[in-house]
Amino acid sequence: SFKKFPTAQVNNYSFKLYIAKTPKDKEVGLSKYKNLAKDMGMLFPFEKPDYYSFWMKQMKFPIDIIYISDGKIVTIYKNVEPPKSENESLLIYKPKEPSSMVLEINAGLCDTYKLKVGDKVNLYNI
Repeated sequence: SFKKFPTAQVNNYSFKLYIAKTPKDKEVGLSKYKNLAKDMGMLFPFEKPDYYSFWMKQMKFPIDIIYISDGKIVTIYKNVEPPKSENESLLIYKPKEPSSMVLEINAGLCDTYKLKVGDKVNLYNI
């Protein structure tokens, strides 16, 4: 049987999702990939809203980091670059208000699709 792919829809744009379910998945995130297809993203769901921090440890490509609470975007970090070397100190990214999930997509797509704080995020097949 065909299993429907987990998907996030923001405005008229859809992203097929990898889901970071376990603490290990959340720690590794997208760092295990060399790149990401344009229509793909990774969703990090959390038990309750909080100020979850993210960094770019061992990442190989830039991303946009989107914090979501109650089905709406609350904070966006655009074009977050991976570290240039292992010795570079890592910036820590946190939301402006408590969030219950984070969506990571390719860098530049927030600008390309004009995604902004307050936009509604619909999730399917999660």
